[in-house]
Amino acid sequence: MTRLWAIVPAAGTGRRMAAEAPKQYLRVAGAPILEHTLQRLLASADISGIVVAVDPNDHHVDSINSISDPRVSTTAGGAERADSVLAGLLALSAIAAPRDWVLVHDAARPCLPLKDLNQLIAEAREHDCGAILAQPIVDTIKQADDQGLVVTTLDRSQLWRAQTPQMFRLSELQAALNESLKRGDVITDEASAMERAGFPVRVVPGPACNLKITIPEDLNLAEFYLQALSRTD
Repeated sequence: MTRLWAIVPAAGTGRRMAAEAPKQYLRVAGAPILEHTLQRLLASADISGIVVAVDPNDHHVDSINSISDPRVSTTAGGAERADSVLAGLLALSAIAAPRDWVLVHDAARPCLPLKDLNQLIAEAREHDCGAILAQPIVDTIKQADDQGLVVTTLDRSQLWRAQTPQMFRLSELQAALNESLKRGDVITDEASAMERAGFPVRVVPGPACNLKITIPEDLNLAEFYLQALSRTD
């Protein structure tokens, strides 16, 4: 069986948090966000190794205990998310095979339940195609114009809110990201690059607790979920 690896792009500054340190180093539930995130991935015995892409001038990463885990290594990330993911893929290329699987997971998603991670891995392997965790949209979705007037109400029955991890073959993801960057595409997640390259991407229902910490108000919610996960995982 092909091996499975993980990449955590963690070179961002988290400007919307308006904090002194990048958001992945803010403490929640007794530890930095990045520490929780890495522990969530390390809980899976399927993952052979994790590459964390950090800013070359990042001095906070040394405070993360999980960085010393034998399965974890770091590499220099880039200015944009896609640059950091490509740096992680390049680092993995020295030890991984082109057909190996790679999970990309946001540094600021510390509340990933192990059962949902396992479900994603199982479905990607079973269907032999890329897969992402995603949450069905339950709100009514309006499309508005530049003046803030509603144009139409969208059919939400086929709309999903993308989460991470997102799981793809190493060589296919690397090629798709490179092609998207050459075209100047806006790459908001790895799935968008894979979609443009013509690869199928499967959605696997993800939990509400798998939130991405973006604004200060998210910290309290993440702490609540982490405390709940500590009692169930």
